[in-house]
Amino acid sequence: MTIKNIPVGYKDSPLGIIPQDWEVKRFRDIGNFLRNNTLSRDKMSESEGCIQNIHYGDILIKYKEILKVSKTNIPWIVEDRKYSPLGDMLQNGDIVISDTAEDYTVGKATELMEINGAFVVAGLHTMPFRPLSDLFSPRFLGYYLNSMAYRFQLYALVQGIKVCSISKKAMSGTFLIVPPLAEQEKIAEILSTWDKAIERQTQLIQKLELRKKGLMQQLLTGKKRLPGFTGEWEKVKLGEIFSERNEINKETLPLLSITAERGVILQSESDKRDISNEDKSKYKRICPNDIGYNTMRMWQGRCALSTLEGIVSPAYTIVIPNDNINPYYMEMLFKQPYMIYNFWTHSQGLVNDTLNCKFPDFSQVKVHIPPLQEQTAIANILSSCDEEIRLAQDKLAAMKEQKKGLMQVLLTGKRRVKL
Repeated sequence: MTIKNIPVGYKDSPLGIIPQDWEVKRFRDIGNFLRNNTLSRDKMSESEGCIQNIHYGDILIKYKEILKVSKTNIPWIVEDRKYSPLGDMLQNGDIVISDTAEDYTVGKATELMEINGAFVVAGLHTMPFRPLSDLFSPRFLGYYLNSMAYRFQLYALVQGIKVCSISKKAMSGTFLIVPPLAEQEKIAEILSTWDKAIERQTQLIQKLELRKKGLMQQLLTGKKRLPGFTGEWEKVKLGEIFSERNEINKETLPLLSITAERGVILQSESDKRDISNEDKSKYKRICPNDIGYNTMRMWQGRCALSTLEGIVSPAYTIVIPNDNINPYYMEMLFKQPYMIYNFWTHSQGLVNDTLNCKFPDFSQVKVHIPPLQEQTAIANILSSCDEEIRLAQDKLAAMKEQKKGLMQVLLTGKRRVKL
């Protein structure tokens, strides 16, 4: 659709081509900003108190477009008279906007629902806002303010480089679309249905991960044996079944990143900023089936099995399993709580922040392991769990992308809903 070719039933507006019966209003004309609480997070508590405080960081990371208030999902202000909140009490339909972030997620908003008599305030670095009750159907504004159709306006208004911020004055001048209430309600209902499906898929992934955790606890300790395996497990030191790879001066190899969730990946695919040294002559080579671990964080289980060849930071120790060892089995074993404790007891240093587990220390850790055939059988079961979780995560990602697509077409009027 273009200005020269406006379809029947549509019109031009400051937000482009929109349905004829939709309105466009300035943000300042759809409601009023409220006062926020200015207490820092160290005055908050996870335990139940009198007043709950919505933190801007939770809006950016934790809360979705719609926030159903409960006793557990919002921190409490500590019960002390001198910390009495300064902000206005919030009610159903109020919007809380984050005015600060480290990136362009600034301006992310959440709409409050199901407060049910709770006392809730908006915290430091937030802009609480109360829309006019006769303009918006519940949930619609929460979805619209987080849509790309609206957020594109905010990008030009953001100030700051290292810390991004947006002001009430800047937001007041932005435009919003206001469809008829019945259409708002239907759009919110459709998007809410997708939210419920996404939530169910998220719960499924959690159950699959919990099942894998239970299998690991049983199979990797020998508490549960697979059919056909009855032989004794051998007690060995890790130095007897691993050797160290300490190859440097491999700058022509690709730079890799060892992550907690995704394993060993290309640094270019990492979500983290590249802070590697320009001189990579001291960076260590890692190969497929090697295990890399953070020398100062092995007591936290920071390790991963590599499927790639490349170089990693000198902060990592690279170990090579012997031929009679299944690498994936050992990676899973290293992340068990009792093994993490063993690595902690073998690490050197006065406090946790200075502990390190170099290869000589790693070598002294003792483990009970089954023969290679049983290792591989256990590894195959756990790998199947990984694949099932991966497929469920892919489906979840696809559902989230589909929801984004729906928001783009429904909240701009490109696709109309049937009432």
